Amino acid sequence: MGGAAHSHHPTGKGTSISAEHHDPEPVMVAYRLPDTPDMPIVPAPAQRDWLDRATLRHTYRCLPLRVANQNGWWILNNSTFTVRWNGGDATEDLTVRYADEGAPAPAMSHFGHGILTFHIPYLIRTPPGWNLLVRGPANAPKDGAHPLEGLVEADWAVATFTMNWKITRPGADITFAAGEPALMLVPQRRGDLESIHPRRAPLARMPDADDHLAWSRSRIDFAQAFVAGDPSAADGWQRHYMRGTHPAATRAFPDHQRVLRLRDFAEEPAEEPADEGSAS
Repeated sequence: MGGAAHSHHPTGKGTSISAEHHDPEPVMVAYRLPDTPDMPIVPAPAQRDWLDRATLRHTYRCLPLRVANQNGWWILNNSTFTVRWNGGDATEDLTVRYADEGAPAPAMSHFGHGILTFHIPYLIRTPPGWNLLVRGPANAPKDGAHPLEGLVEADWAVATFTMNWKITRPGADITFAAGEPALMLVPQRRGDLESIHPRRAPLARMPDADDHLAWSRSRIDFAQAFVAGDPSAADGWQRHYMRGTHPAATRAFPDHQRVLRLRDFAEEPAEEPADEGSAS
């Protein structure tokens, strides 16, 4: 029935998490570390500033891209700063200058080699059997800086993690603005990828190959109609995938998603101080 993923704990005890087990309401908690800057955590939005230009807004019609934009939570930069790398490998070869010199400074040069490091003010605990992919914000390119990814077993780890960006343009001032996403959090159930048995096969072996061929023919017909100026193809968009249908279908695929609705991080109430007169 599929393999099991094993989470190994520092105590030496392991817990076996079935790949088919699903918690009814998995809970992920971001525990705020003391004396750290406020870096809000928000569901990643569908919009991207660079796609909001009039000549690019049609890109939002690409549903896979739009849904990928929302596929996780952002942790936002707390204060505007500029980073410059001179191309060297030493930690001092990358400098970070905050616009507000008195602001908390979680971003710094820690590893050298032109790597900018964000110290994250949370210890994040995922549900049992869940890893946490820590990556850059999806479909949000940043000139001169590339996000590095890490996969954390956040269901047991008591160590914090950092978010790192590789600066790729020596000698340039690269600004990270306040409110800009510093990273994206994407929980993943441990073992799911490893439980998949990938195979290759000819298209003719696909059970619904005829539906694909119908789509291919409709795509060619639509493109020809668009070139010919047919009013039915004037907007250049067929909408089949957006609607979750095949060209000849009248009913949408039941699990089709056009939007992700991630929950906000709810604030747990502060623990009430113990009554001085209570028994210990």
